[in-house]
Amino acid sequence: MREDYLEKLRKEEIIAYFSMEIALISDIPTYSGGLGVLAGDTVRTAADLNIPFIAITQLSRKGYFKQEIDKDGNQIEYPVNWDPEKFLTKLPFKTNVEIEGRNVSIQPWVYYWTSLHGHKVPVIFLDTNLPENSEEDKNITDVLYGGDLAHRLKQEIILGIGGAKVIKQLGLRVRKYHLNEGHSSLLTLELLKDELSSGKSLEEAEKNVKEKCVFTTHTPVEAGHDKFPYDMVTKIMGNYISIDIIKKFAGNDILNMTLLALNLSGYVNGVAKRHQEISLQMFPGHRIHAITNGVHSFTWTSPSFRKLFDKYIPGWATEPELLSRAQFIPNEEIWNAHMEAKRDLIKLISNETGVQFDENVLTIGFARRATAYKRPHLLFSDINRLKKVKRKGPIQIVYAGKAHPKDIEGKKLIKEIYEYIKALENDIKIVYLQDYNLDMAKKIIAGVDVWLNTPQRPLEASGTSGMKAAHNGVINFSVLDGWWIEGHVEGYTGWSIGPSPFEEKSIENHVQEEIDDLYNKLEYIIIPTYYHHRDEWIEIMKNSISNLASYFNTHRMMKRYITEAYFKIG
Repeated sequence: MREDYLEKLRKEEIIAYFSMEIALISDIPTYSGGLGVLAGDTVRTAADLNIPFIAITQLSRKGYFKQEIDKDGNQIEYPVNWDPEKFLTKLPFKTNVEIEGRNVSIQPWVYYWTSLHGHKVPVIFLDTNLPENSEEDKNITDVLYGGDLAHRLKQEIILGIGGAKVIKQLGLRVRKYHLNEGHSSLLTLELLKDELSSGKSLEEAEKNVKEKCVFTTHTPVEAGHDKFPYDMVTKIMGNYISIDIIKKFAGNDILNMTLLALNLSGYVNGVAKRHQEISLQMFPGHRIHAITNGVHSFTWTSPSFRKLFDKYIPGWATEPELLSRAQFIPNEEIWNAHMEAKRDLIKLISNETGVQFDENVLTIGFARRATAYKRPHLLFSDINRLKKVKRKGPIQIVYAGKAHPKDIEGKKLIKEIYEYIKALENDIKIVYLQDYNLDMAKKIIAGVDVWLNTPQRPLEASGTSGMKAAHNGVINFSVLDGWWIEGHVEGYTGWSIGPSPFEEKSIENHVQEEIDDLYNKLEYIIIPTYYHHRDEWIEIMKNSISNLASYFNTHRMMKRYITEAYFKIG
């Protein structure tokens, strides 16, 4: 790390942001999806706002995985095997943790994210692939979310305990530790251990740790909360800290990483207002706030819209709230910028698949992690009805997304979509782009006309892809869950699918109502508006930019963290 910058950070109290995955550029494939993309946007915004900030993550030498899909729709995973030395710089020291009684060395690497104005945020990557480590320990950090449950616990020891030690060795004074999801919760135990070793009582130590920690929970899905049996914890962590102390904060029966973070953080938040409500139901008795996610405006705006915003809204990139002025941009220029982005996407599709999309045809996009609750197949619930819908005007559809290697249902969904592609090949052009990454996401999100989102509610904590679409005038068509409950104004900023989020009905009735609503709005509102009422369509595009992009961005999000979490508790 450059000594001058390190000295600058040492002069003030900093925010230390811990996240198992951070998406900075496609060539550093240390991310799997939304959590990592949000972390990357958080880093970008911290640099824009010149916040004294450092991020800690895992160096995944084999990435998440490279996705190939065969002609039958079977996902095949390959390691990425990128070279960290091309992008990162080794720090001149190592730290260590104890795992199963062995001393495991950790090499920190650094990457500087630099803002448009030259402000920097160092991102520290933790690596165990070192000659002095045993073969078993060398691969702890190799694959993001790889291995079994014991392997996951080892990764979380490296991130939480190892990361906290690296911060200490850098000589940095931390104002707040921000835990982005429960993967880094063990850092609270490292802080607690430090407090206890200085002679504090457990009560004093707990109070001091809580004053230092901010925790953002991201998932309303029970399986998303990491839990480890105590016999495994004892075997792997040994006598690191009294098991009775761990049980006091993490649960009597099993080490629940979310519970550990909840109990040792002074400020806790969900990532949308609806997610706050669900989190309070999951963890009654805890105080949980709501700070709705955002996206980094400049990063997720296509080149054609950047030029347009520069012309009509100078300063938008550093003050995205100015995008509220998008209403004053002439319709023709909005449409031309969109068509430029659409042609870029069509070129990508042609290069990747050989399929030629038509720039004049209504294009629907669905690109996100392939997993059951996201329901990528909902659009194909009634094939005959879908064929009837497209009589009102042609449609073409682009899909992308990876399924976790162990998510059998997610892999089945990809295969299922391939079957629909074949079944509909004479009626609707549909493609599935493989190996979804940041660069591909930017082109899909900006180049489609409609952004489709069909999660099973209330399992979408926030969702950020629709926010990115809105920055490019792409119109959202989504189930009312996560952020869309806050952003949706029917027929003005986009369209909803299904009933109100608070309507009490059986899941079966919800699903049928969602399917009917999806087809009806496509047939009677969306397709006719696109083909026959272009000015009305463009007005909704402008409403999306001025009402959604101006608010659902990480500049607004980070200012909320600064005023509510980093500089104020309670």
